[in-house]
Amino acid sequence: MNKLSILGLVLVFFLNGCKMEEDNFLVIGHRGAMGYETENTLASIQKALDLGVDMIEIDVFNIKSGETVVFHDERLERLSNGVGNIEEYNIFDLKKVILDGNHQIPTLQDVLKLIDNKVALNIELKGANTSERVNFITNYYISKKGWTLDNFVISSFNWDELRKMRNSNPDIAIAVLTEENPLDAIPIAKELNAIAVNPWYKKLTAENTKQIQKEGFKVFTYTVNEPEDIAKMKEFGVDGIFTNYPDRAN
Repeated sequence: MNKLSILGLVLVFFLNGCKMEEDNFLVIGHRGAMGYETENTLASIQKALDLGVDMIEIDVFNIKSGETVVFHDERLERLSNGVGNIEEYNIFDLKKVILDGNHQIPTLQDVLKLIDNKVALNIELKGANTSERVNFITNYYISKKGWTLDNFVISSFNWDELRKMRNSNPDIAIAVLTEENPLDAIPIAKELNAIAVNPWYKKLTAENTKQIQKEGFKVFTYTVNEPEDIAKMKEFGVDGIFTNYPDRAN
């Protein structure tokens, strides 16, 4: 084999190695792709799928009639023609609420049906006492609908709710959300046998990113939208970002 051929093989291996490294960086669609469609709607989820995300993040509440629905705020006013606390609604009345862009509030099952196990789903437990029903629904989709355990991640700022989830399910992946010093989340991440700490990107440095990873946890940071911030997070070596604009992270 001549020197030119050997050089070509080395170049191929190098490029493949770079691609593999790049593939380890996860692009997570925040509330779907909320930079383009109303957050947490089926349209936003579909847009995130169309943009080729690795994972989609949604927020959930339980409502009065027992369903788990996908919505971020405790109250309806910011995004809809409805008023009041979402947890006080029954499903019949909630279906009458119209979101910006003429969308409806989906149930968790609506989102699962749309994603159809094509990408991983990060379910943030936003409302109180959501862990039990989310555990029931995810187990059903794993046992009956062809989903796999490794395509679910459960996260929350409410660490007690994460404790409930872990008590109910010893195997599902958990990520600890934090808005403060991300190093302070390491003890609870260890307690819960979590896979990741999910910090606010403005609290991250290259040093504390590496420290979290050294403790055995991935770092998925939110919500990173501007190209210069995305580049900085990549420089820090984070494992992935939540973003409203998934196409900007490629």
